[in-house]
Amino acid sequence: MAEPRYAAAAGAQGARVDLTRAPSARSRFEGGIKVALFAAAGLSVLTTLAIVGSLIVETVEFFGEVPVGDYFFGTKWSPTFAGEQQSFGVLPLVWGTIYLSLIALVVAVPLGLLAAIYLSEYAPNRVRKTIKPVLEVLAGVPTIVFGYFALTFFTPEILRDLVGVNVNIYNGLAAGIIMGLLVLPTIASVSEDAMSAVPASLREGAFGLGASKLQVSLRIVFPAALSGIVAALVLGASRAVGETVIVLIAGGQTPNLGLNPAESYQSMAAFIAATAGGDIPTGSIEFLTIFTVGLTLFVLTLGLNMVSIRLVRKYRQVYE
Repeated sequence: MAEPRYAAAAGAQGARVDLTRAPSARSRFEGGIKVALFAAAGLSVLTTLAIVGSLIVETVEFFGEVPVGDYFFGTKWSPTFAGEQQSFGVLPLVWGTIYLSLIALVVAVPLGLLAAIYLSEYAPNRVRKTIKPVLEVLAGVPTIVFGYFALTFFTPEILRDLVGVNVNIYNGLAAGIIMGLLVLPTIASVSEDAMSAVPASLREGAFGLGASKLQVSLRIVFPAALSGIVAALVLGASRAVGETVIVLIAGGQTPNLGLNPAESYQSMAAFIAATAGGDIPTGSIEFLTIFTVGLTLFVLTLGLNMVSIRLVRKYRQVYE
C-alpha cells in the first residue's frame, strides 16, 4: 500500500491508487472480540428461546388433556392425587406465590430503602465501605441456609417463644419474613447505587436554599433517583416471586387460598422443585404440570420486568 503523501500526489495526477488499508493485528483482535461478544449475546438469546420453547411444547400437550378454564380458574390444586381427587386449579399456587412475595416486600422495601438512604446520604465513607460489602455478602448466602434458619430457629425461637405467635411449624409468615431478609440486600444495594449517582450539584443547590439533610434526602435525591429505585423494587419482587428453597423448607407444601400467615403455603417455584424431585413417570399428566406451572411463573416474572422497564423509562424522561 502506498504512503498517504505519495497516494495523494498520484491521485492528483489522475492515476488509480489502491487506498485499501491492510488490517493490522489490533484491528483483527478487536474484530475477534466483537465476534465473541456477539456469539455470547446470541447464545443467551438462543438459550432463552430453547427454554421457552420446551415449556410451550409441554404446556400445549398438558392443555390437550386439561381444560384451560379448569387450570386458570380452579381453586383446588392436587395434580399428584389419583382418581376424582386429582385437580389442576393453579390459583392456590399463584396466590401462595403472590402472598408470600407481598410479606417479603413488606419487610424488604422499607428496610432496604432506609438502608439505601443512610448509606447514600448519612453514612461516612468508612462506614459505607464496611456495611455495603456486608449487605452484598448477605445476598450471596445460599438460600437453603435461610430456609433452615427459618424452620429451625426463626419459627420456634422467635415467632413462637419470643413473640408468642401461634404458627404452624411450616408457615407463610416465617417464610415471607426470611425471604424479605434475602431480598433486602438487593433492594438496598441497587437503590443506594441509584441515589449515589444523583449529581452533587442538586444537593448543593438544596443546601444553599436552606434545606435540611432530611429534606434533601427525601425531596431531592429520592425523586431524582426514582427510576433506579423502581428498578430495584421490581428486581426484588422478581427475586421473591422466583424464590424456591425458603418456601420449600419453611413454607410447607400445602396449596392455600387463605389469608392466615400462620398456615402452610406453597408457591409455584416450590411446587416445581418438590414435584421434579419426586417419583413421577415421565410424560404423565403429573409430569406435564411441572412445565405448565413453569411457563406460568415465567409469564408472571416477565410481566413484572415489563412493568419495571415501563416505569423506569417514564421516570427517567423526567430527570434526564
